[in-house]
Amino acid sequence: MQTDDLIDVLSTNVEAVDTRRIELYVHTAILTGVAVAITLTVVALGVRPDFQSAGALAFMFAKLAFGIAITGLAAAYLVKLLRPGGESRFSFPIVALPFISIIVVAAINLAMAPPSRWESMVIGGEWLECILSIPVIAVVPFAVVMWAVRQAAPTDLIRTGALAGLVAGGVSAVAYALHCTDDTMPFVAVWYGSTIVLCTLAGATLGPRLLRW
Repeated sequence: MQTDDLIDVLSTNVEAVDTRRIELYVHTAILTGVAVAITLTVVALGVRPDFQSAGALAFMFAKLAFGIAITGLAAAYLVKLLRPGGESRFSFPIVALPFISIIVVAAINLAMAPPSRWESMVIGGEWLECILSIPVIAVVPFAVVMWAVRQAAPTDLIRTGALAGLVAGGVSAVAYALHCTDDTMPFVAVWYGSTIVLCTLAGATLGPRLLRW
């Protein structure tokens, strides 16, 4: 059989991939990851005891907004990368927007506070728990999102893995925010931000191995 004949045979009666089904897989995986992450946080760490107070509630919502923004933007671009050629529609500045915003807010908070308070505002009382908890909580969300992504045909495996890790890190940050009692934006910018970036780097490293066709 000639090459042209083989191509003709392979291209006959080819069914189009149902991209909506793949997107449904990814969105379902993210929601599953959210449910698992929140359950794990509540069971293992507990919800912050003062969450009903106005001040605590405001900061908790700010942390939730940060995690949700990261998850939403990363998920939107992850879906674009599920098809060959999707990497051309990726925009790093937009995905990085939540990080840039929280850094700006943190810098303003530090500028308005006396230098004697800077260390406590950045370090807080739970920095070690934060950098350990967010990556651990992110493991299951990352696993289920990667399973969903494997049902598609991404070509940029490093970038796709990175976005899967970013989604998982954002989901984990949302869950951990229900427990965290360190209520300063510099703390969120440094420790939430750095651990989510760590999840992203882990995803970029694992992507080529886990998503190889």
